Amino acid sequence: MDLRIFIEPQQGASFEDQLAAAQATEECGFDAFFRSDHLMAFAGDGLPGPTDSWVTLGALARETRRVRLGTLVTSMTFRFPGMLAIAVAQVDAMSAGRVELGLGAGWFDGEHLAHAIPFPPLGQRLERLDEQLQILRGMWATPVGERFSFKGEHYTVVDSPGLPKPVQRPHPPIIIGGAGARRTPALAARHAAEFNLPFHPLSAAADSYGRVRRACEEEGRSPDDLVYSAALTVCCGKDGAEVGRRAARIGRDPERIDVAGTPAQVVDRLKGWAEAGAGRIYLQVLDLDDLDHIRLLGAEVLPHV
Repeated sequence: MDLRIFIEPQQGASFEDQLAAAQATEECGFDAFFRSDHLMAFAGDGLPGPTDSWVTLGALARETRRVRLGTLVTSMTFRFPGMLAIAVAQVDAMSAGRVELGLGAGWFDGEHLAHAIPFPPLGQRLERLDEQLQILRGMWATPVGERFSFKGEHYTVVDSPGLPKPVQRPHPPIIIGGAGARRTPALAARHAAEFNLPFHPLSAAADSYGRVRRACEEEGRSPDDLVYSAALTVCCGKDGAEVGRRAARIGRDPERIDVAGTPAQVVDRLKGWAEAGAGRIYLQVLDLDDLDHIRLLGAEVLPHV
């Protein structure tokens, strides 16, 4: 199983905080370092304020060497598809081909209202997401010297050169996440290299992955083409007291954290996810002042999953 570190910097993290966490992630041997793409904290003041995900990832690309980088997930409402295609391709080049794009329909209406970003109804957002995915893939796959055009209900592209091209060909891996019963599995089957189930109980995993596998079959695609993953909040400590201290720092009861316990207990919980079909886990680390948490996970959990 792949283990990745995932952070929520909108809760309060400078670029320097994120850089330190990314470098610790790389030093500890994790496969990837991912961040959310939000513009407001869900609770608290969020100081010093949000950081743009793709600006940040571009900077991290130049300060790391091995670890893969990406979003879980970028909201399609934040950027027009052509501008997103350029940003992701540029960061892919800056990282020498280490970028992955998680892309979703968006859900946090408050951050849209606070930043003058339109927030259409869910059905329309999902339609726009499908069109954005078609445009991104079309721009990236169009051969150099040729032109890409697209006519949808929400977006029109006329004679785009589709430049720059990403380093990864035909394009960086695309991640689709969510627990929707119909549209999300169809989008994943049509466009994604990975399907992610975020912050759900283990009991939901088999059904959710099963829907995506059936959608792949309906699309004429092998279900085994996709990586099946989950995002889980983690709180690990050498003993119960350390688990309790770390849980208190993020304001949660250990019983209400997706994966909490000693390294052995965390490994045991992750094996349950592997049995349910997950080949990759994003461990959400919420306290970026505690890099020893990442180091503990790297030393005593990563080698055993």
